[in-house]
Amino acid sequence: MAKRILITGPECSGKTTLATELARFYGTLWVPEYARRYLNNIGRPYEEHDLLVIARNQVKEEKEAADSGAPFIILDTSLLVIKIWSEYKYGRVDPWIQEQWESAEYDVILLCKPDIEWEFDPLRESPQFRDQLYQAYKKYLNDGLRKHKVITGQANARLEKAVKYVQNTLMG
Repeated sequence: MAKRILITGPECSGKTTLATELARFYGTLWVPEYARRYLNNIGRPYEEHDLLVIARNQVKEEKEAADSGAPFIILDTSLLVIKIWSEYKYGRVDPWIQEQWESAEYDVILLCKPDIEWEFDPLRESPQFRDQLYQAYKKYLNDGLRKHKVITGQANARLEKAVKYVQNTLMG
């Protein structure tokens, strides 16, 4: 089974950019954020029950990529994103999402700090809460004893830090 490199963090913190750059650098698969595709196609504002649909499909696509035969895969998101967003927006999280997050295993976790400029996107909702949400990510990763590396700075610096951490963690 493929090693899993998770990139996580609040919205507009550089996750997708880093995921695509890492996948290109290593010549491997990356699993995009399913939520973006889903939300662009539902034709209505999302509701709480949509988060479970998104979560189930994200897990499915991650599993398919992990079973592809690639030595490792890059994950543009995880259920931690859905868990934190559900708690933030609705004050609760579906038990299935919680259970799946708690049992998920990643070989590398990169937490993107929102220290880059906010970019408008119609799917983004909370520019004023990025730092608050980032603190929630740190808390959940630390409380769950999940070893991770905080990725900061602009694009080139982020990629360099990520590659160095991946090399040290996965390749000795």
